[in-house]
Amino acid sequence: MMITVNLRPGQKRKAASGGFKDAGERAKGLFAKVKDPFLVGSVALCLAVAGFLGVSFVAANAKLNDLEPKLEAARDEYKRFDGLLRQKRRAEMIRDSLLAQISTIRVVDGNRYVWPHVLDEVAKALPPYTWLTVLAAQVAPRAVADTADTAVIRPITFRMEGRTMDLQAYTRFLRQLEASPWVSDVTPLEAKTIVEKDRPVTQFTIQAAFQRADSAYIRTVPLSQSVR
Repeated sequence: MMITVNLRPGQKRKAASGGFKDAGERAKGLFAKVKDPFLVGSVALCLAVAGFLGVSFVAANAKLNDLEPKLEAARDEYKRFDGLLRQKRRAEMIRDSLLAQISTIRVVDGNRYVWPHVLDEVAKALPPYTWLTVLAAQVAPRAVADTADTAVIRPITFRMEGRTMDLQAYTRFLRQLEASPWVSDVTPLEAKTIVEKDRPVTQFTIQAAFQRADSAYIRTVPLSQSVR
Protein backbone atom coordinates (compact mmCIF):
# COMPACT_ATOMS: atom_id res chain seq x y z
CA MET A 1 0.00 0.00 0.00
CA MET A 2 1.44 3.35 -1.10
CA ILE A 3 0.79 6.62 0.67
CA THR A 4 1.13 9.78 -1.42
CA VAL A 5 1.90 12.98 0.37
CA ASN A 6 1.45 16.31 -1.29
CA LEU A 7 4.46 18.27 -0.35
CA ARG A 8 3.17 21.42 -2.12
CA PRO A 9 -0.49 21.92 -1.05
CA GLY A 10 -0.62 25.41 -2.46
CA GLN A 11 -0.51 24.02 -5.95
CA LYS A 12 -3.93 22.23 -5.43
CA ARG A 13 -5.66 25.34 -4.18
CA LYS A 14 -4.25 27.26 -7.01
CA ALA A 15 -5.49 24.69 -9.46
CA ALA A 16 -8.91 24.72 -7.88
CA SER A 17 -9.11 28.46 -7.92
CA GLY A 18 -7.89 28.41 -11.43
CA GLY A 19 -10.85 26.18 -12.42
CA PHE A 20 -13.41 28.76 -11.31
CA LYS A 21 -11.44 31.39 -13.02
CA ASP A 22 -11.39 29.39 -16.20
CA ALA A 23 -15.17 28.93 -16.02
CA GLY A 24 -15.70 32.66 -15.64
CA GLU A 25 -13.35 33.35 -18.48
CA ARG A 26 -15.18 30.85 -20.66
CA ALA A 27 -18.52 32.55 -19.83
CA LYS A 28 -17.04 35.91 -20.66
CA GLY A 29 -15.72 34.49 -23.87
CA LEU A 30 -19.15 33.09 -24.75
CA PHE A 31 -20.84 36.45 -24.19
CA ALA A 32 -18.04 38.12 -26.08
CA LYS A 33 -18.71 35.87 -29.06
CA VAL A 34 -22.39 36.97 -29.08
CA LYS A 35 -22.07 40.40 -30.56
CA ASP A 36 -25.82 40.92 -31.44
CA PRO A 37 -27.55 42.92 -28.61
CA PHE A 38 -31.06 42.09 -29.91
CA LEU A 39 -30.37 38.39 -29.51
CA VAL A 40 -29.23 38.96 -25.96
CA GLY A 41 -32.38 41.01 -25.24
CA SER A 42 -34.59 38.34 -26.77
CA VAL A 43 -33.03 35.62 -24.66
CA ALA A 44 -33.41 37.73 -21.52
CA LEU A 45 -37.05 38.50 -22.40
CA CYS A 46 -37.79 34.82 -22.99
CA LEU A 47 -36.26 33.96 -19.63
CA ALA A 48 -38.33 36.68 -17.93
CA VAL A 49 -41.53 35.53 -19.64
CA ALA A 50 -40.84 31.93 -18.69
CA GLY A 51 -40.29 32.94 -15.09
CA PHE A 52 -43.48 35.02 -15.04
CA LEU A 53 -45.48 32.17 -16.56
CA GLY A 54 -44.11 29.76 -14.02
CA VAL A 55 -45.03 32.03 -11.12
CA SER A 56 -48.49 32.66 -12.62
CA PHE A 57 -49.09 28.95 -13.09
CA VAL A 58 -48.20 28.20 -9.50
CA ALA A 59 -50.45 31.02 -8.23
CA ALA A 60 -53.36 29.99 -10.49
CA ASN A 61 -53.03 26.37 -9.43
CA ALA A 62 -53.12 27.39 -5.77
CA LYS A 63 -56.20 29.57 -6.38
CA LEU A 64 -57.90 26.74 -8.27
CA ASN A 65 -57.30 24.39 -5.38
CA ASP A 66 -58.90 26.95 -3.05
CA LEU A 67 -61.95 27.42 -5.32
CA GLU A 68 -62.75 23.74 -5.88
CA PRO A 69 -64.50 23.28 -2.47
CA LYS A 70 -66.53 26.45 -3.08
CA LEU A 71 -67.51 25.15 -6.52
CA GLU A 72 -68.74 21.89 -5.06
CA ALA A 73 -70.72 23.76 -2.40
CA ALA A 74 -72.27 25.99 -5.10
CA ARG A 75 -73.26 22.92 -7.14
CA ASP A 76 -74.95 21.33 -4.13
CA GLU A 77 -76.78 24.60 -3.42
CA TYR A 78 -77.91 24.83 -7.05
CA LYS A 79 -79.27 21.28 -6.96
CA ARG A 80 -81.20 22.04 -3.77
CA PHE A 81 -82.72 25.27 -5.10
CA ASP A 82 -83.48 23.65 -8.46
CA GLY A 83 -85.50 20.98 -6.66
CA LEU A 84 -87.38 23.64 -4.70
CA LEU A 85 -88.16 25.58 -7.89
CA ARG A 86 -89.47 22.44 -9.58
CA GLN A 87 -91.74 21.73 -6.60
CA LYS A 88 -92.97 25.34 -6.67
CA ARG A 89 -93.75 25.17 -10.40
CA ARG A 90 -95.57 21.85 -9.89
CA ALA A 91 -97.62 23.34 -7.06
CA GLU A 92 -98.48 26.38 -9.20
CA MET A 93 -99.63 24.13 -12.05
CA ILE A 94 -101.87 22.18 -9.65
CA ARG A 95 -103.22 25.46 -8.24
CA ASP A 96 -104.00 26.85 -11.72
CA SER A 97 -105.72 23.60 -12.68
CA LEU A 98 -107.86 23.69 -9.53
CA LEU A 99 -108.77 27.35 -10.12
CA ALA A 100 -109.82 26.55 -13.69
CA GLN A 101 -111.98 23.66 -12.46
CA ILE A 102 -113.54 25.83 -9.76
CA SER A 103 -114.32 28.54 -12.33
CA THR A 104 -115.98 25.96 -14.58
CA ILE A 105 -118.04 24.65 -11.67
CA ARG A 106 -119.11 28.19 -10.79
CA VAL A 107 -120.23 28.78 -14.35
CA VAL A 108 -122.24 25.56 -14.38
CA ASP A 109 -123.58 25.90 -10.85
CA GLY A 110 -123.97 29.68 -10.81
CA ASN A 111 -127.56 29.76 -12.12
CA ARG A 112 -128.81 26.60 -10.42
CA TYR A 113 -130.69 28.45 -7.68
CA VAL A 114 -131.51 31.63 -9.56
CA TRP A 115 -135.15 30.93 -10.29
CA PRO A 116 -136.00 29.67 -6.77
CA HIS A 117 -134.72 33.02 -5.45
CA VAL A 118 -136.65 34.95 -8.10
CA LEU A 119 -139.91 33.13 -7.41
CA ASP A 120 -139.44 33.46 -3.65
CA GLU A 121 -138.74 37.21 -3.79
CA VAL A 122 -141.59 37.89 -6.22
CA ALA A 123 -144.01 35.89 -4.05
CA LYS A 124 -142.92 37.84 -0.95
CA ALA A 125 -143.38 41.21 -2.70
CA LEU A 126 -146.75 40.40 -4.29
CA PRO A 127 -149.55 42.31 -2.46
CA PRO A 128 -153.06 40.96 -1.88
CA TYR A 129 -155.53 41.06 -4.78
CA THR A 130 -152.58 41.10 -7.20
CA TRP A 131 -151.62 38.19 -9.44
CA LEU A 132 -149.14 37.48 -12.21
CA THR A 133 -149.95 36.06 -15.62
CA VAL A 134 -146.41 35.96 -17.08
CA LEU A 135 -142.99 35.53 -15.48
CA ALA A 136 -140.30 34.85 -18.05
CA ALA A 137 -136.58 35.44 -18.58
CA GLN A 138 -135.55 38.18 -20.97
CA VAL A 139 -131.84 37.34 -21.34
CA ALA A 140 -130.32 33.90 -20.87
CA PRO A 141 -127.57 33.74 -18.26
CA ARG A 142 -124.10 33.91 -19.73
CA ALA A 143 -120.74 33.55 -18.03
CA VAL A 144 -118.35 36.45 -18.30
CA ALA A 145 -114.91 37.09 -16.81
CA ASP A 146 -114.25 39.88 -14.37
CA THR A 147 -110.96 41.71 -13.76
CA ALA A 148 -109.66 38.89 -11.52
CA ASP A 149 -110.04 36.32 -14.33
CA THR A 150 -112.73 34.45 -12.42
CA ALA A 151 -115.99 33.41 -13.95
CA VAL A 152 -119.12 35.27 -12.85
CA ILE A 153 -122.72 35.09 -13.91
CA ARG A 154 -124.33 37.98 -15.73
CA PRO A 155 -127.61 38.96 -13.99
CA ILE A 156 -130.77 37.49 -15.49
CA THR A 157 -133.33 40.00 -16.68
CA PHE A 158 -136.93 38.81 -16.32
CA ARG A 159 -140.32 40.23 -17.24
CA MET A 160 -143.49 40.10 -15.20
CA GLU A 161 -147.00 40.72 -16.43
CA GLY A 162 -149.87 40.83 -13.96
CA ARG A 163 -153.09 42.43 -12.87
CA THR A 164 -154.33 44.06 -9.70
CA MET A 165 -157.61 45.28 -8.36
CA ASP A 166 -155.97 48.27 -6.65
CA LEU A 167 -153.57 50.77 -8.21
CA GLN A 168 -151.92 51.33 -4.82
CA ALA A 169 -151.17 47.59 -4.66
CA TYR A 170 -149.27 47.97 -7.95
CA THR A 171 -147.06 50.76 -6.56
CA ARG A 172 -146.53 48.77 -3.34
CA PHE A 173 -145.45 45.78 -5.43
CA LEU A 174 -142.84 47.96 -7.15
CA ARG A 175 -141.47 49.26 -3.83
CA GLN A 176 -141.23 45.79 -2.31
CA LEU A 177 -139.41 44.46 -5.37
CA GLU A 178 -136.90 47.31 -5.19
CA ALA A 179 -136.32 46.56 -1.49
CA SER A 180 -135.40 42.94 -2.20
CA PRO A 181 -131.63 42.20 -1.98
CA TRP A 182 -132.02 39.64 -4.79
CA VAL A 183 -133.76 41.93 -7.30
CA SER A 184 -132.38 45.02 -9.01
CA ASP A 185 -133.20 47.39 -11.88
CA VAL A 186 -136.97 47.27 -11.30
CA THR A 187 -138.51 49.13 -14.24
CA PRO A 188 -142.28 49.57 -14.85
CA LEU A 189 -142.86 49.22 -18.58
CA GLU A 190 -146.63 49.57 -18.85
CA ALA A 191 -149.67 50.06 -16.67
CA LYS A 192 -153.19 50.43 -18.06
CA THR A 193 -156.77 49.79 -17.05
CA ILE A 194 -158.67 46.99 -18.72
CA VAL A 195 -162.05 45.36 -18.11
CA GLU A 196 -162.07 41.75 -17.00
CA LYS A 197 -165.35 40.02 -16.15
CA ASP A 198 -167.12 43.35 -16.11
CA ARG A 199 -164.64 44.73 -13.58
CA PRO A 200 -161.92 47.36 -14.19
CA VAL A 201 -158.47 46.05 -13.30
CA THR A 202 -154.96 47.44 -13.74
CA GLN A 203 -152.78 45.46 -16.11
CA PHE A 204 -149.04 46.06 -15.69
CA THR A 205 -145.72 44.95 -17.13
CA ILE A 206 -142.54 45.14 -15.06
CA GLN A 207 -138.96 44.33 -15.94
CA ALA A 208 -136.32 43.49 -13.31
CA ALA A 209 -132.99 41.72 -12.96
CA PHE A 210 -131.73 39.06 -10.60
CA GLN A 211 -128.64 39.91 -8.57
CA ARG A 212 -126.76 37.83 -6.04
CA ALA A 213 -127.42 39.20 -2.60
CA ASP A 214 -124.74 40.04 -0.06
CA SER A 215 -123.60 37.21 2.19
CA ALA A 216 -125.38 38.88 5.12
CA TYR A 217 -128.72 38.06 3.47
CA ILE A 218 -127.84 34.44 2.66
CA ARG A 219 -129.01 31.80 5.12
CA THR A 220 -127.90 28.21 4.73
CA VAL A 221 -129.62 25.14 6.13
CA PRO A 222 -128.48 21.51 6.19
CA LEU A 223 -129.70 19.29 3.38
CA SER A 224 -130.76 16.60 5.85
CA GLN A 225 -131.13 16.34 9.57
CA SER A 226 -131.94 13.51 11.90
CA VAL A 227 -135.54 13.11 13.02
CA ARG A 228 -136.06 11.88 16.57
